[in-house]
Amino acid sequence: MRIGVLGTGMAGRAIGSRLVELGHEIRLGARSAGNPGSLDWLRQAGGSASAGTFADAASFGERIFNCTAGMHSLDALGAAGAENLAGKLLVDVSNPLDYSGGALPSFAVSNTDSLGEQIQRAFPDARVVKSLNTMNNAVMVKPALVPGEHVVFVCGNDATAKQEAADLLGQFGWPDERILDLGDISAARGTEMYLALWLRLWGAIDATHFNIAIARA
Repeated sequence: MRIGVLGTGMAGRAIGSRLVELGHEIRLGARSAGNPGSLDWLRQAGGSASAGTFADAASFGERIFNCTAGMHSLDALGAAGAENLAGKLLVDVSNPLDYSGGALPSFAVSNTDSLGEQIQRAFPDARVVKSLNTMNNAVMVKPALVPGEHVVFVCGNDATAKQEAADLLGQFGWPDERILDLGDISAARGTEMYLALWLRLWGAIDATHFNIAIARA
C-alpha cells in the first residue's frame, strides 16, 4: 500500500520506518523536498521509502498519517492540499501543545474543541481518525515494548475509516481487543488533553515506554 506520512519529527520517522519494514511504500512529507530530516530518514529507512513535500506525500498516499507538530498541523495539511486528502483515511497523531511559554506546554485548543475536530472541519472530505497520540513514538509502532494489556484509542466520525485505522494498528502489533473505539471525533478532546498527565508521568517515572491499561471491575 502507498502511505503518505506528513512530518519529519520522531513520530513521523518512527511510523514511516515501521511501515517500510512492513512492506508498504512510504513517502515522508515536509515543507520542502530537500528537508534535512527527510534526507536523514531516507538514508536509514531504505527499501520503498521516498520523500517530498507535504503535497507530494499526500497525493502519493492512499492513506495518510499526520505527524506534524500540532501548532502547525492545519497549515501543513493546507499545504498538503484538500484535494489530496479527500476521501482518504487521515490518521491524526498530532497534539496541540504550545511551548511558547516555556518548557511546560499549554494547550492551543482544549475543553470545548480539539485539534482533531478542527482538522475534520477544515478538511470535511478527509476521513479523520485520531489515534496514537497518547504514547511515545516507539510504543506507537512496537506496543510489545510495554508489557501487559495496554490500549490504543481511536475516534472519528467514519466507522469504515476507523476500521482501516485499526487494520494498520494491527500491523504495528495492536490486537483488536486492545484497540478502544471512543466514538466520534469529539473524543479527541480527551485524548489530546491527556498529554498534560502524560508529560507529568514522564517526569515522575523518568521513562517514556509506558501506556494506559484499562482495569475493569
